Amino acid sequence: MASNILSIGQSALAAAQAGISTTGNNIANAATPGYSRQVVVQSAALPQNYGYGFLGQGAQIDTVKRIYNDFQAIQVRATQSTNSSQSTYATQMQQVDNMLADPSAGLSSALQDFFKGVQDLAANPASAPSRQAALSSGQSLATRFQGLNGQLTQMNQGVNSQIASSVGVINTYAQKIAQLNDAITLAQGAANGQPANDLLDQRDQLMMDLSKEINATVVKQDDGKYNVFIGNGQPLVIGNQTFALKTTVSPTDQGRTEVAYATNGNTVIMGENSLTGGNLGGLLAFRSQSLDPAQNALGRVAIGLASTFNAQHRLGQDLNGNMGGDFFTVASPRVTASSANAGTGALTATISNASALTASDYRLNFDGTNYNLTRLTDGVITQITTSPQTVDGVSLSLAGTMVAGDSFLIRPTVDGAKAFNVAISDTSLIAAAAPIRSAAISTNTGTGSISAGAVDAAYLATPPVLPTTLTYSTGTPDVLNVSPATSVTVTSGGTSTTYAAGASVPYTAGATVSFGGVSFTLSGAPANGDAFTISSNTGGVGDNRNALLLGALQTSNTLASGTTTYQGGYSQLVSSVGNKTNELNVSSTASGNLLTSMVQAQQSVSGVNLDEEATNLLRYQQAYQAAGKVMQIASQLFNTLLTLGN
Repeated sequence: MASNILSIGQSALAAAQAGISTTGNNIANAATPGYSRQVVVQSAALPQNYGYGFLGQGAQIDTVKRIYNDFQAIQVRATQSTNSSQSTYATQMQQVDNMLADPSAGLSSALQDFFKGVQDLAANPASAPSRQAALSSGQSLATRFQGLNGQLTQMNQGVNSQIASSVGVINTYAQKIAQLNDAITLAQGAANGQPANDLLDQRDQLMMDLSKEINATVVKQDDGKYNVFIGNGQPLVIGNQTFALKTTVSPTDQGRTEVAYATNGNTVIMGENSLTGGNLGGLLAFRSQSLDPAQNALGRVAIGLASTFNAQHRLGQDLNGNMGGDFFTVASPRVTASSANAGTGALTATISNASALTASDYRLNFDGTNYNLTRLTDGVITQITTSPQTVDGVSLSLAGTMVAGDSFLIRPTVDGAKAFNVAISDTSLIAAAAPIRSAAISTNTGTGSISAGAVDAAYLATPPVLPTTLTYSTGTPDVLNVSPATSVTVTSGGTSTTYAAGASVPYTAGATVSFGGVSFTLSGAPANGDAFTISSNTGGVGDNRNALLLGALQTSNTLASGTTTYQGGYSQLVSSVGNKTNELNVSSTASGNLLTSMVQAQQSVSGVNLDEEATNLLRYQQAYQAAGKVMQIASQLFNTLLTLGN
């Protein structure tokens, strides 16, 4: 019996010692990331039947388990992935917002200064200083466009570097998880299935760290190994085997880093939409959903301004008496054939209507039968059935032979701000004057008058013969005789009527008369024989009519299919970026708070509570002392038996 009491005391002592060791380990790792509280699981030893009943044989230690909830861990990892993505996106977006919305560094002040220079030119068209001021303000505007575009380009390059870094971190975590899968299996096998708690904690912490980089799904196998999947189900870790991510250059954009999946010796580019969550997902979302559209929108303002300003400038006359040329340079769409194309097909793109441009990129794919043009911002598909064909202000021309799978990336406005520049350096080439001059003959006796007149693009295509004289003749009806004879269109009350060359033109006071790209208004009551002339504006150095029209472009709705101004187009960009930044900041804060609460909930179960551990330490200490006392009594009883024997 004494030996039985001794063994019971020994089992109690061992159980208490295990409890003290486990509690001490919990206290030591209270601040260790990913550590889960461990507890000793013990049970009563098999009792022995003595005939009069069963007597206990002490305690036995079944295992040391960690307090860990798989469901909570899944929730925390998912929330961590979402929070990391939104936080990364918000941080990147804040940089764009700070740049574009800055009153001094943004575009608004440069636009205002430029048109202030144009208005000063209109007030003093023959003044060399005023002309130089207009030219210098144009150059300052170009510098601002280029500077903003350069910063956006630098951000794009920064995203490329961060993507490469994130991919490297993901691969490192995957390798460590695979190694721990193997180590856990070996350790638990050698321990007859007892859990390798510390190794399990290390693996779960690695999964948490991986979730900061990318959204990952864990499938736990029967042998305890983790299989980890990303994207659309691509395996990252299978047992102790890993599948690496890689970075590669986009086949349609040499300045763009893409994420690819390596398997069986092949590298397949993964769609940006499939890589969600985590730091990597936030970077990819920022680039595709905000950075690219922002650069395109800035380019659209630049192209729209340059195109419409040039169109009006070409209708003016410079100090040398010549028609104006381009004031600004205009970027051409960037078209890139995929490096995987197998056919000989070629695609060219030109801007046919700057007002109709969007801020989207496009992808042309040939499926063997159809040429499908996808607008990447919303996925709208347009079939290209003719060549050339115009879509959203861009004229597309196909040549050569394509094979199924060939594709092209079209970026109509991405280089708009980069290529925006002043095309002239000589102030005398600024076309501030109109190329025509209208006048009433000095001998006229009636009250008829003629407006200053204007020209349109038709004037450049086929200039009329000038001077042209319109002679009023009374009759039924009163008519105008045009010399030299030319086709004339009269617009009155919204109705236009064209009269053939040589025909008498009915006179309607206030009607607009046009021919050969020249238009003007006749009003009043001319006398019979009164005449009006349209002639070239010889020596019109003080004329400001075209400068006034150039200045009026500042408030004209020339962008987005004629719905907004230059400033309005830029303001839409700033507003869009600002709203997105605010949305991300709110979402990031909310997801951060949710993550904090979920981590706290998890730690309330799995974390180490030092007060609780201190209590446990005292409890195990008392048990240890009591077990020692039992063993002492058993020893004394045994000694008593030995004494009786003597």
